[in-house]
Order: sequence, then C-alpha cells, then structure tokens
Amino acid sequence: MFDHLISKAQLGRFYSHLKSLGFEEVRPYSKGTTSLIFRAMLDEKNVIIKLQRPDSPRQNFAREAKIVRTIGPFGVTPPLIGYGVFEGLEYLIREFAEGEIILHADLEKRHLFEVVEKTALLDRLGLDHGQIQGGKHIIAGEHVYVIDFEKANWRKPKNLTSAVAMIFLNDNYISRRVRVKFGIDRDFLDEMRNEVRAYKRTGQLSGLLRLLSRL
Repeated sequence: MFDHLISKAQLGRFYSHLKSLGFEEVRPYSKGTTSLIFRAMLDEKNVIIKLQRPDSPRQNFAREAKIVRTIGPFGVTPPLIGYGVFEGLEYLIREFAEGEIILHADLEKRHLFEVVEKTALLDRLGLDHGQIQGGKHIIAGEHVYVIDFEKANWRKPKNLTSAVAMIFLNDNYISRRVRVKFGIDRDFLDEMRNEVRAYKRTGQLSGLLRLLSRL
C-alpha cells in the first residue's frame, strides 16, 4: 500500500521503533495527502498511528496533537496516546474510533443528536475543525467522534452549522439518505434553517434539539 511513498527499509525501522514502544500488530490502514495511516494494538487497545509522508513538507502533527490533548477531556475525539518524531518524520497516535465515517454510516436518531451536541461543544470551545463538510471526519458507531484536526484552528467556529448543512440542508449523498430514512419534508428543512439561524444568534441548542426529537 505504501511502497511508492516510503522505502521498505525505513518502514521496517519504523515498525521496529513502534514495537520498542510496546505496539503490536502494526499494519497499514490507509493514506492521506500528508500522512500514512497504520492500525496497531497497545495494551489491548486499538490505536491509529499517523506518520508524516516523506514527500510532504507540512509538519503540523505537533499542533494537532496539542489540540487533541486539549479537547480530549470533553469526549469529542478519541484520546491522544502520543506524539513523536522518527527520522525527521512526525507521527501522532490516538485511540481508534470504532464505527463508520458519516459518509457511509447508517445513521440513527441518537447519532444525529450526538453530532449536534459535539459540534456545538467544539463551537463553544472556540475551535473550528475546518473539514466537517467533507463527510470523512465524523465517525458514527457506538459513539460519535470527530477526528483529524490537522486543519483545525482557534478561530470563529462553524462546526455545527457545517454539520447540519451536510446532514440535512445541502443536497448530497448523506442528506438524501437521511431525508429518506427519517421522512424529512420541506417544512422540516425550513424549520431547521430557522433554528440554525437562531443558534448562530444566541448559541442556544434547545430549538435544534426539540426539532430533532420529532424525527
């Protein structure tokens, strides 16, 4: 999976480095534009390891690790395990978020509530994720988690409004499935738009939560 992105020799050394730290069953999982992603086990915990791609000049895992550590106590994202540098490449380790990305998940009503509550919490913390609308950074399973804070920053947040637009208001693969599953009509969407405007003015979630309770 990573043959053209990192040499077998360097990959082998990275595996040995992780093994020396206590990680077991390390294997490739996926790749992003700036990172190589691995799964592993640590003390019976499933973990994700993000290693900076050798061809990526961007070094921002330290900042991401700091953000994840800061918001960790709030349960919005899986806990950070560690951060380090291996042969000049940054890496970040966190617990694995069990579930499916929202793009593919079979969303239940409880997931919708949790998405609203957790994105609103990020808003209150003043942290804007920056990539909510892509559908690949919210995991829905037993719990809902927001992941990958690589482009997040402490700026005017738009997490909840981005999530609601993606799941309900915009016309996309996710919203079409949600509308069909929950029988959402145009009147409901108009009410949703009004409640989003009210949230932007007041920061109050009560109207949105009452609306979701009708689904």
